[in-house]
Amino acid sequence: MDIILIPGFWLDASSWDEIAPALEKAGHRTHALTLPGMESADADRSGIGLRDHVDAVAAAVDAIDGPVVLVGHSGGGAVAHAVADARPDRVSRVIYVDSAPLGPGGVINDELPVVGGEIPLPDWNVFEDEDLVDLTPELREAFRARAIPTPKGVAFDEQRLGDDRRFDVPITVICCEFSSAMVRAWVEQQIPFAKELATVKDASYIDLPTGHWPQFTKPAELTDAILSAVGHA
Repeated sequence: MDIILIPGFWLDASSWDEIAPALEKAGHRTHALTLPGMESADADRSGIGLRDHVDAVAAAVDAIDGPVVLVGHSGGGAVAHAVADARPDRVSRVIYVDSAPLGPGGVINDELPVVGGEIPLPDWNVFEDEDLVDLTPELREAFRARAIPTPKGVAFDEQRLGDDRRFDVPITVICCEFSSAMVRAWVEQQIPFAKELATVKDASYIDLPTGHWPQFTKPAELTDAILSAVGHA
């Protein structure tokens, strides 16, 4: 299976370096992406918005013959969902890593601090305690050293969707900060931000208790979770 790996905020393709080799050893073909404006700390991010990231992933789908699995971490999950909307006949499953489908009109996060039209990795005290579970001082230092500012538009732009066939694409949510039981409860309670997730016809859940960056804190366990989900694609 061809697996497209979509990083979250502040990260590029190298954030999957501890995951991709094991997926390939299991017989899959991986395509870890560096999204527009995320090529380096010095890259030109002016004018880049959420749709530019969606279009870049859609182009990666188009370059592959046959079905693909999308894996989206954090904000990359919103991108993956928009690509499933744009290419519902090409995506066999979307795997959300500590993320969920973002519905039309939603934004990934318009509360992050903006500096000069972009969003650098904030101070750790901006994050919730749940985000930082297992992120040791050493991992935090390594993360900050590699972090690339995210274009403001990617975080602030509204999600644009238009094809209800996206709800036919099976999904797996890898639950890190919050358990699958909590996520299911939000769906059952019809919490507004879970509306899009509730409408997906085939949703499964895998618990991976850790913080928001399991590719750093629990890479082996994340690899196993992705392999389990891909096995159903």
